[in-house]
Amino acid sequence: MLKKTQKYHFVKLLVLFLILPFLFIPLQANDAALTYSKDDKNLEWGPCPPFISSGCQIAVLHGDPAKNNLDVFFKVPGNFAIPHHWHTSAERMVLVSGKLKVTYDNYETELLEPGMYAYGPSKLPHTAFCEKGDPCVLFIAFEEPLDAFEVMKAAK
Repeated sequence: MLKKTQKYHFVKLLVLFLILPFLFIPLQANDAALTYSKDDKNLEWGPCPPFISSGCQIAVLHGDPAKNNLDVFFKVPGNFAIPHHWHTSAERMVLVSGKLKVTYDNYETELLEPGMYAYGPSKLPHTAFCEKGDPCVLFIAFEEPLDAFEVMKAAK
């Protein structure tokens, strides 16, 4: 009969021999690794929703706009106002270039400068303004499919 320490070593060796073959199976990623800069010639820039005036562009970096977990660059020229709107998804953002003032309803206006992170909760209406100067390029990670809904002002 095996002693306790012998049983322990036997079980340890058995587990090691059962797991060891799997350590040498090459791992495969489901997606390709990607890198983009805001000026990348391979980016395909498309229009923004119609309620945002011309000059606004979006480039899909990763994912499908109709599915969860989408990354985009959002670009507007300097001295550009982004109208009052909201998204179904939360937004995780990092400003890449320009200076962007963002105002969420019931919050103070925040000035984003390159490298700054901002989080926008789902369904919280907001506006933004890209200050005069460099275009504003904003990296945005959406959790849910891409959408944007204009906040309509009540008629008086």
